Amino acid sequence: MSYPQWPGQLRDGLATMNLSLSDGQQQQLLAFLALLNKWNRAYNLTAVRNEHEMVSRQLLDSLSIAPWITTSHLLDVGAGGGLPGIPLAIVFPDKQFTLLDSNGKKTRFLNQCVLELGLRNVDVIHGRAEDCRPVQPYAQISSRAFTALANLVTWCDALLAKDGEFLAMKGQYPDDEVAALPAGWQVESRHSLSVPGSDGERHLLVVARAR
Repeated sequence: MSYPQWPGQLRDGLATMNLSLSDGQQQQLLAFLALLNKWNRAYNLTAVRNEHEMVSRQLLDSLSIAPWITTSHLLDVGAGGGLPGIPLAIVFPDKQFTLLDSNGKKTRFLNQCVLELGLRNVDVIHGRAEDCRPVQPYAQISSRAFTALANLVTWCDALLAKDGEFLAMKGQYPDDEVAALPAGWQVESRHSLSVPGSDGERHLLVVARAR
């Protein structure tokens, strides 16, 4: 189920973020949001239940890290309801996205999204990060509301290329998590994210192995 305010909220938000998308891409984003909203009732994919907040807190929030996507193949760990992986895949049809989650219900939803939205640049893997053995490690791995930074770098160490980086999306700046990073890891850069329609703090932490 979609809502009449969504197209205007999305259009205005994209303009504020200086993201230029085709009408088709905007329709895909809204179709994904409708799927997420529909399946959320049975599968508990996201805590956002207020339809007035969905465009901001799900679509625009996911797209706020678009300027930092530099790889041709991104891994999204703890993909859950497909945030940020699915919106990013719609925005970057020329890039490949692999979505990894250990929850079978969530990966079933993600596979349904790929099918219904015709996303040829998305692969879904049902499994734990620690058990995943990719043919080639990833240059960038995104994470949104997945786990603490120490767990992220420990569980996903083998998935990240030697000179790769984690794109960790957080709310308030997580000083405790940064302090708890294991030896050999560092926050290379931190960025305050501005998400139209959202009042809360949002941060992107770029985490990499210490040089």
